[in-house]
Amino acid sequence: MPDLKESYSAKDTKPFGTWVAYRILSNSFPGNFIQRTNMPLSTSGAFTYNNHSLYVCITKNFWPEAKDVDALLDYVSQGNSFFLSAANIDSMLLDKLSAEIQQPSYIDHISPTSYQQTSVRLIEEANRPKDSFSYFYNPFGRHFLKLNEFSSRIVGYNGDGKVNCMVYFWGKGKIFLHTEPRAFSNYFLLTRNNYGYMRQLMQLMNSNPLHVYWDDYYNRQNNRSGKSAFSTFSELLKYPPLATAFWLSLLMLLLYVSFGGKRRQRIIPQIKPIQNSSVAFTEAIARLYLQQKDNKNIADKMITYFNEHVRTHYFLSGIPGSADFMLALSRKSGVPLEKTTSLYRAIEHASENGEIDDYQLLSLNEQIQSFYKK
Repeated sequence: MPDLKESYSAKDTKPFGTWVAYRILSNSFPGNFIQRTNMPLSTSGAFTYNNHSLYVCITKNFWPEAKDVDALLDYVSQGNSFFLSAANIDSMLLDKLSAEIQQPSYIDHISPTSYQQTSVRLIEEANRPKDSFSYFYNPFGRHFLKLNEFSSRIVGYNGDGKVNCMVYFWGKGKIFLHTEPRAFSNYFLLTRNNYGYMRQLMQLMNSNPLHVYWDDYYNRQNNRSGKSAFSTFSELLKYPPLATAFWLSLLMLLLYVSFGGKRRQRIIPQIKPIQNSSVAFTEAIARLYLQQKDNKNIADKMITYFNEHVRTHYFLSGIPGSADFMLALSRKSGVPLEKTTSLYRAIEHASENGEIDDYQLLSLNEQIQSFYKK
């Protein structure tokens, strides 16, 4: 299986890195050297004595501190542009811009069964071919709930026609807020002509910025900063009743650990079974093929292993895939004939085709694994 971690790193060539986006940005402003910064906004040298510049931040979580938000707004007010695409944006920035974002339900994003063809598009002024850009994955569901017509404009929509990209005018500059960073991932931009989505969006920025910056700090945020957590803890201790309850709970926990642990029998460690080295070797080879995107070779190995499994477990004779063979296999394995027939059709399709995409490979793997479980 490919690594689906959303890193949004410019160095990451995996599906949800931004290696492609970084190069599209470079080609969009060929006269500028893209400067990468790995510091918070309040201490970044990019915000010092700057105007008519562009700062790009693509990340899963954008959780700045209060001083970082102030630095961002000061930077924009001087005549610069700030482009932010994030799935989770801190409320401090949203409140200052009078913006509100609707998050999709958690259930819609915890299972591959929610995968579907999903798209985004820009306003007609920016989207010259007047087409949408789509791929097969979790739907683009985040969108803006509150629109300020006096200080902002709509830039883009998701497949449901809901606003997912806005530009806010602040002082002499502009802040672009985009709710779907997956639209700038390698997976999305390399699907058909989707790279045109980012190219057209970049045309809305300053035509000839003096400097272009790429953020390498916030795309590494998995949790809120340590200072924010510490300030929350400090707020708790400000109130005597809450502070007393906290320290009392902590004392009770320590007493329980100290005395309760002695009354319990030490847990007997579980002896791990001997690992099957052949399985580990097979997994290592599979990872190598996945990294090389050799889907056809992976499918052939899966089919060979499946045929060997059928031969050694059910001792069937005849031509694999024939009607008599599938009927006998269905009876012996307990797998319904319809599922057995569907599996061998998928095997035949994978064997005959010279190339196999990710979706076909995943479908074949799911059917084979379902057969094994039965």
